[in-house]
Amino acid sequence: MIHKYLPKLKHIDSGNFFLIAGPCVIENENNPFEIAEKLVEIADRLKIPLIFKASYRKANRSKQDSFCGIGDVKALKIIQKIGKEYEIPTVTDIHTESEAYSAAKYVDMLQIPAFLCRQTDLLVAAAKTGKVVNIKKGQFMSPESMMYAVHKVRNEGNEKVLLTDRGTMFGYRDLIVDYRGIPLMKKIGAPVVLDCTHSLQQPNQDKGVTGGMPEMISTIAKAAVAVGVDGLFMETHPKPEIALSDGANMLRLDLMEDLLVKLIKIRKAIL
Repeated sequence: MIHKYLPKLKHIDSGNFFLIAGPCVIENENNPFEIAEKLVEIADRLKIPLIFKASYRKANRSKQDSFCGIGDVKALKIIQKIGKEYEIPTVTDIHTESEAYSAAKYVDMLQIPAFLCRQTDLLVAAAKTGKVVNIKKGQFMSPESMMYAVHKVRNEGNEKVLLTDRGTMFGYRDLIVDYRGIPLMKKIGAPVVLDCTHSLQQPNQDKGVTGGMPEMISTIAKAAVAVGVDGLFMETHPKPEIALSDGANMLRLDLMEDLLVKLIKIRKAIL
C-alpha cells in the first residue's frame, strides 16, 4: 500500500519492509548528505524501500537552551535537495497548522509527533496538503484509539495515512513496546510502522536531557518484523555521542547495514 502513496519509492516489489531513516534533526549542511548517501547505498544493495527522515526544527525539547535547528527554510531546503539528488521520498515533523502548509512545499510526507496525535486542527491541516501523513501513536494512547486520528485525515479526502508506534509510557522515566499494538493498528487499514529508536527513549530525566537504550534497537526491531510490521523507523547518526538531538537513543550509522541484513532474514522467514 505504501508505494501507492509515494511514487518515488524504490524496490517496492522486493517484499521487504520499508525503512524511514535519517538524523533526528538537520544539524548542518554536510551531515544530512553523509547520512543519506550511506542509507541510499545500503537500501539499494538490500532492496529496501527507503524514505529519508529529518526534522527541520525541534520544537519539543526538555530545556529551553537545547538545540532546535539551523533555520526552518534552510533546513527544509536541505531535506528537499536530498530528496531530489537521491530520488527518494522525504518526511519531516510538523507542530502547527501553518507548519503543515510551509513544510509541504519541500517534503513528500508530513509526520505528526506522538504528543500531538489528538490535535484535530493539525491533523486536518496536514490532510489538506494532500501529502502522506504519518501519525505517531501517542505514548498515552491505546492502539485501537488511533482509528480516530486516521479518520480525521481520511475525512478530509486524504487516504494517504500511516501509523507509527513509538512505545507507551511505563512509569515516569521509561517506555515499553506492546507488540499487540501492531496487528491491532493494522486492522484500522493503514500501514503500520515501529519507531525503533524513540521507543527506547528514557524521558523526563532530572538533568533535562532524554536518555535511551540504543543497545536494544536490534531487539525491538527484530520483534517488530516478526509480528508483521510494514515499516521500521530508525534515527541514525555517524556519531550519536555528539548528535545535537536524541543522540542517546539513535543507531550508529555503521551498524545499520548489519541490522537490516538480519531483519530481512526474519522477514523472509515469516512470509
